[in-house]
Amino acid sequence: MLSEPGFQGRIGRTYQESEPWWPTLPGGLGGPNVVMIVLDDTGFAHFNCYGSTLQTPNIDQLAAGGLRYTGFHTTALCSPTRACLLSGRNHHAVGMRGVSNWNTGFPHMRGGITPRAATIAELLRNHGYATYAAGKWHLAPMEETSAAGPHHNWPLQKGFDKFYGFLQGESDQFSPELTRDNHHLEPPATLPDGRPYHFSEDIVDQSMGWVRDLVSVRPDRPFFLYLAFGAMHAPHQAPADYLARWKGRFDEGYDVLRDRWYQRQVELGVVPAGTTQAPRNPGVPPWNDLTPNQQAFSCRLQEAFAAMLEHTDDQIGRLTTFLQQHDLLDDTVIMVLSDNGASREGGPFGVMNEFSFFNGNFEDIDRIVEHRLDDIGTAHSHSNYPWGWAQAGNSPLRWYKQNTYGGGVRDPLVVHWPAGISARGEVRHQFCHAVDIAATVLDITGAPAPQHVAGHEQIPMHGRSITSTFDDAAAPPPRRVQYFEQMGHRGIWALDADGAAWKATTYHVPGHAYDDDEWELFRLDDDFSECHDLAAAQPEKLREMIDLWWSQAGEMGVLPLDDRTIELFGGTPRPGTPHARTSYDYLAPISHIPSDVCPPLGGRNWTLTLETTVGAQPAQGVLYARGNHSVGHSFFLKDGLLHFDYNALGERYRATAPLTLVAGEHTLTARFERSGKGGVLHIGADGTDLASAEVPRIVRMLGSTGLDIGRDGVAPSVDDYAAPFAFTGTIHRARFDIHTRRDAADIAATAAAELARE
Repeated sequence: MLSEPGFQGRIGRTYQESEPWWPTLPGGLGGPNVVMIVLDDTGFAHFNCYGSTLQTPNIDQLAAGGLRYTGFHTTALCSPTRACLLSGRNHHAVGMRGVSNWNTGFPHMRGGITPRAATIAELLRNHGYATYAAGKWHLAPMEETSAAGPHHNWPLQKGFDKFYGFLQGESDQFSPELTRDNHHLEPPATLPDGRPYHFSEDIVDQSMGWVRDLVSVRPDRPFFLYLAFGAMHAPHQAPADYLARWKGRFDEGYDVLRDRWYQRQVELGVVPAGTTQAPRNPGVPPWNDLTPNQQAFSCRLQEAFAAMLEHTDDQIGRLTTFLQQHDLLDDTVIMVLSDNGASREGGPFGVMNEFSFFNGNFEDIDRIVEHRLDDIGTAHSHSNYPWGWAQAGNSPLRWYKQNTYGGGVRDPLVVHWPAGISARGEVRHQFCHAVDIAATVLDITGAPAPQHVAGHEQIPMHGRSITSTFDDAAAPPPRRVQYFEQMGHRGIWALDADGAAWKATTYHVPGHAYDDDEWELFRLDDDFSECHDLAAAQPEKLREMIDLWWSQAGEMGVLPLDDRTIELFGGTPRPGTPHARTSYDYLAPISHIPSDVCPPLGGRNWTLTLETTVGAQPAQGVLYARGNHSVGHSFFLKDGLLHFDYNALGERYRATAPLTLVAGEHTLTARFERSGKGGVLHIGADGTDLASAEVPRIVRMLGSTGLDIGRDGVAPSVDDYAAPFAFTGTIHRARFDIHTRRDAADIAATAAAELARE
């Protein structure tokens, strides 16, 4: 049979002479539903049931009806952990050493999961499950996320029936860069029932809609829902009523709150009695050494984080209530976890605009407190809290996200499954890792992990199921060794012959020789917080652990070690990628273009030329827009004036000129010329410069929101208009020409000055 070589019926000349046959539906029907809820940048202590005084009653209720794991570990960064969760293999082995914005030319860092590691969505779909993904993806190379694709690393091509969310690593919660399935959307102003828009509410609405459709028509089919909130990654944004609830509740400061949370952790049994509370991480100023304005700023940043976490918890509550109302909760496995520890990206004092951190720009906290404190947590901020609050969220552990100490890799995990777990409200201390979650899901559902998927030979699963721990608090960990590596930081966990848990880890300083890294050694059974270094006392054990790390590194594809970070954003120009050219010719109208596919304007000389036709009515609207309220560009016509607004991290520089366009064809231009640390912006029409503006300081990283031609479809960087403010004429072509920098010596001096400020 051409189409079905395995057909088991009989073919005659007519159907009356033939015997029909239908292949059986894929196995697994009737298995439990699976909901994997992934939070971003949430530390070990942040859930109330893990020790904080923050409000997470819905997560706490799931924990009370299920299990809390204190030995769950991740990769210390978002994309790699998500690759582990969905593939069951270690992140280097599948091509996701770091964030998917990077592609370094080596197999361990391609920015997408290799087809040799099929996701559990692919395996569950083949097993009869409906598969849904909502929220953050960040598992596709960013240069592939435009409408031009290719799409093979997008969610639908990785096993999901439906996707609704964003493809980047972070998003504004009030104005996200939305994608549905394989195409981009403009964010709605409100939710369908009139509620003010917030991304977390939107993705839960979408998720409930998918499940409602499924159980209404095919109640026999189970589902897998991967619900990856943008929270708690910056920007920390929440509705106004949530922000109001937390005013003044952190005025005691992070030193006092961290100690209080530690005491609660011991009382709750998530931290062993006698555990040493880690000292302040290097660079964390004592709370009492901060100025009153620094304290006020720091408190407001933490209030925004707390409000966002409470709001996110409420959305989880909406989902679980929905499942309960439809008799789905008991036989649904719900896992709530974080992808890494609390973030260090707010710096020692916190930031109003996180892109200040990425641009090496130091904010004026006194000015923020005087003029903009109430903007924090709203649509007019892109804030992240300081190191002191991040360390409190990681209590009692050392360091943060990106690091291979406990503060980066030990994270909360709550598992709730009434029909399958008899234990209620118990704590599990076994070591487990993100790679073990996929194996657990396959074990629970009975879905096989074949050796070949879609013609690709599969890498064996590195993870092992943790189901043995569900009803046995004394069950051994599923594996005996797990390595860690992130941006040059390294670590190794292993059980010895007697079953004792050891860990060796090192903090790597970028640019320094790896052989000079100082390794520390911890016996975790006695040292939960990794504060008592045994390296000097047990050098042979340390050597054994380091050798084991190198062995694992060779087996799992960890090499070559690479400690580059910010310089990798935007990618290394290579053949076939958007950044390999110096001119970008857009045939308008075009779809929204994500940031990593945009022309690399930061720090360059560039020219934008737009070929337009206008009618008899006065033309107005957006010609080109990029970024959002935090940082970006807006080139637009309004009320007879041509404007180019350069939003430099909240500092605005604008070129404006009167312009009346008669009916017909016109060429409009914007040009930026470097000069020292800044430059001059020129705007013009039909071959004539009309106005210019000095820009004292260049913004090299223009945010994570992409560009539009002829409209501003996501989030305007100016207050002059409401989105999308589409151009009333016709744009035929928009061309960006990227020129060489003006003065190489000047730029080298500027770069040296910037590095000196780090």
